[in-house]
Amino acid sequence: MDRRLLPIGIQTFREIRESNCYYVDKTGYALRLARQGKYYFLSRPRRFGKSLFVDTLKALFEGHRDLFADTHAADHWDWSVRYPVVRLDFSAGDFTEAGYLQANLRAQFDAIEEDAGMEQRYETGPERFKDLLRRLHRQSGQRVAVLVDEYDKPILDALQQPDIARSHRDYLRGLYSVIKACDSHIRFCFLTGVSRFSKVSLFSGLNNLIDITLEAPYSAICGYTEEDLDTVFATELRGLDRQAVREWYNGYNWGGEPPVYNPFDLLLLFRKREFNSWWFQTGTPTFSVETLIGRNIPITDLDGMLASEGDLGMFDIDGIAPEALLFQTGYLTLGGREMCHGQRRYRLVYPNREVRQSLTASLLTYLTGRDPLREKHRSALGELLASGDLVGLERRVKALYESIPYEWHTRNEISRYEGYYASVFFGYVSGLDVEVTVEDSSNRGRLDMAVRAENQMYLFEFKLLQSGADGTALAQLKERDYAAKYRHLGVPIHLVGVEFNATTRTLVGFETAIA
Repeated sequence: MDRRLLPIGIQTFREIRESNCYYVDKTGYALRLARQGKYYFLSRPRRFGKSLFVDTLKALFEGHRDLFADTHAADHWDWSVRYPVVRLDFSAGDFTEAGYLQANLRAQFDAIEEDAGMEQRYETGPERFKDLLRRLHRQSGQRVAVLVDEYDKPILDALQQPDIARSHRDYLRGLYSVIKACDSHIRFCFLTGVSRFSKVSLFSGLNNLIDITLEAPYSAICGYTEEDLDTVFATELRGLDRQAVREWYNGYNWGGEPPVYNPFDLLLLFRKREFNSWWFQTGTPTFSVETLIGRNIPITDLDGMLASEGDLGMFDIDGIAPEALLFQTGYLTLGGREMCHGQRRYRLVYPNREVRQSLTASLLTYLTGRDPLREKHRSALGELLASGDLVGLERRVKALYESIPYEWHTRNEISRYEGYYASVFFGYVSGLDVEVTVEDSSNRGRLDMAVRAENQMYLFEFKLLQSGADGTALAQLKERDYAAKYRHLGVPIHLVGVEFNATTRTLVGFETAIA
């Protein structure tokens, strides 16, 4: 297969098809949606191909048959019928300014009316939208396909300005309610964005939407599968470690199989030919980090969180569930389903190495400040853990905690909690080539952290004490015999009790023993 152009940042279906770009055919999903229903909603993280899918729907309904050669739609769509399309796109612009949403929408309606040869007849957004749908239906003789891309961006942009965010939410609620009121003029409707705002807060006037976010048949509607890599991108994979590609970028799941790769990551990998946090670097997780820290949620509690389906959809200006925030932004994904007291629960996990390392590093910076010695500490920890040098390990652990400025503790309430100290240590070791398990449960209790480095095993217990060291951390490791779970490994098992003073926020005890 000849090498084609990598469609990095290209979200226009026509350009991809006419410019000899690689293209993963998603038209089968588009046809299934068009034939099995009418009103749909999809949530996916940023840069996962939502806008390209919306543009594919636009080209499909407008009947641009020439663009669909060699796709599933080529021989399975009625090309004799062309539908008018209203596409609203809120991906561009800064919605932190009051009044900008209305101005943005007016500009979009101006362009649609101009293309249709229509005169503006109403000033307000909802009335203008309704009039546009009615006249397009009458003009063409076909009902309208309504596509809304980044439906939630006007709200998300302004989350740190709650009054503006609420104003945008209320305005969009009125705008989207027009869709249900104009049902007789609409052939198809598809809304997509990052978040799943509750129907009560945003879609109370559009309560007939089918949310396909967690429907198994649509789990791979965005993103690339292993099969896509083997077929479409086989040429680009040459010379790359396939297992490393999986570990770095695969693993996203929305309720079905197979899991998918982040497309933006893969395209950058194929271009740069090196593994890096390409997707994570394109957007700062500041709001997510501040929300987690504000809720006193330790880093160690993220991987493996349990959430109900209600938790995953609990996203609103006045109440954002941490589980929803992490899941909808792509920092956690579905790792499995469980039944608990008759209710379904979802296990949330890091999708891959990129997200685990990058989010942990961001959280660590927020917890400890920007330590110029961080990489030195991390590198030394790796060597000490691998060698079993407990004396050196104690000195290095003490040094990394001492490098946290005292005033940083006073600015962060989370340092009053025991989980803070385990989180800091986890933040350092999670970037190493070691196996780390946190909150490891057994019939003996719950171990704070287990770390395996080459042929060494470490079991850590962290304690926050009101006075000096008292040995309770190491004593607990011994009394509960946490080592029993790991003796079959046949490697040295080190028990490590780490104790901190709650007043001084300093390490006051570091005791070890061989299990």
